[in-house]
Amino acid sequence: MALQPHDRGEVDLSHSSAQEAQTPVRTPSSGAGDAAVLVQGLCHRYDERLALDHLDLDVRRGESFALLGPNGGGKTTLFRILTTYFPVQQGRVRVLAYDLPNDRDRLRHEIGVVFQHPSLDGKLTVEENLAYHGRLHGLDRKTIRRRSEEMLDRLGLLDRRRERVEKLSGGLARRVELAKGMLHEPKLLILDEPSTGLDPGARRDLWVYLTYLRNEGVTLLTTTHLLDEAERCDRVGIIHQGRLIAKGSPNELRSEIGGDVVTLRGADPAGLAAKLHRELKVDASVVNDTVRIESDSGFALLGQIGQCAASEIESMAVSKPTLEDVFIHRTGHRFWGEPDE
Repeated sequence: MALQPHDRGEVDLSHSSAQEAQTPVRTPSSGAGDAAVLVQGLCHRYDERLALDHLDLDVRRGESFALLGPNGGGKTTLFRILTTYFPVQQGRVRVLAYDLPNDRDRLRHEIGVVFQHPSLDGKLTVEENLAYHGRLHGLDRKTIRRRSEEMLDRLGLLDRRRERVEKLSGGLARRVELAKGMLHEPKLLILDEPSTGLDPGARRDLWVYLTYLRNEGVTLLTTTHLLDEAERCDRVGIIHQGRLIAKGSPNELRSEIGGDVVTLRGADPAGLAAKLHRELKVDASVVNDTVRIESDSGFALLGQIGQCAASEIESMAVSKPTLEDVFIHRTGHRFWGEPDE
C-alpha cells in the first residue's frame, strides 16, 4: 500500500487498489506462548519512588496494543525498559523470545522504535538519516537503498528524500521517524506517544499507516494518553501508578460499566450525591465536582433524578461508557491531571 502525497505533504486516503481492498486482516495470535512481549512482576524505582509496581503485561504477536494512561502512570518507564534503554531492576521481561537484560544486544536488531520526541538529525537529509540508521543496524548499502526507497514511497516521502529534516513539517518528520523505525524490517514496533505535536490530519495519516503495518503482521505496542488512539487498537492495557489496572479490547473494557453513564453538575455535588443515594438508592460518586452514576437505563434514571432534585441540578447528561469511564470506575478519579513521569 502506497500512501500518496498531496501537494501540501498530506496523505491521500481515497485511493486504494482492488488487491489492497481484498487483503484479509490478520488475526493476532493468542496465548502466552505466542506473546511478543511478556512482562511479569516488573518493578522499577527512581530512588524512593516506585514507578512500576509488580506490573504484568502480555502483548500477542501480530496485534496492535495500546498502553493507555495519564502522564506519570509509568508508560514511559516501561517503554524505556522494553526498548533496552533502562535495565530490568526486578521482575521478568521477555521480548520476541529474548530475555532482558541478557539478550539486549540481539533484541535491538529485532525491534523498531519511534520515540515521543524527534530522534532525527535536522541538518541531514531524509535519506541521509535513513542511511545512518541502516548502517547502525549493519545493513549494506544496497539493502539500505532498497529499503529506504520502499519506505519513503510507501509513506509518500520519495520526493522529499533530499530535503533536510529541519525543513519538514511535524507530520512529515513523524513519517520519516516511522520509515527509520521500520527500515530494518522489525517484527515489533514500539511507539512512545507517536502523535505528539501532530495536527488532526497528520494523526489520521499516522494511524492509517500503523493499521497497514498491523495488517501486514507487524506487532505494534503504542504508549498513549489519548483515548481515541487507544480505541483504534485490538487491545488496551490501562496503566495507573505503575500497575496495569485493566486489560482487554475496547469493547470488553467498556462493557464492564453497563449501559449508560449519567453525569450531573450542581452547586453542592457531595450533597446532591448523598441525596440521590438516600432517596433513589443509586450509587452516586463525586469525581472532580461532577456527580457520576453508572446505570443500565440512564434516560429512565434522569426522569427520577429530575423529580427528586431538579432544583439542585445545573446540568444533566447521559452518555455511553468510554475508556475514561473505565479508568474512573477502576481508580475513582478522572484520567487527566496526573503529574508528569
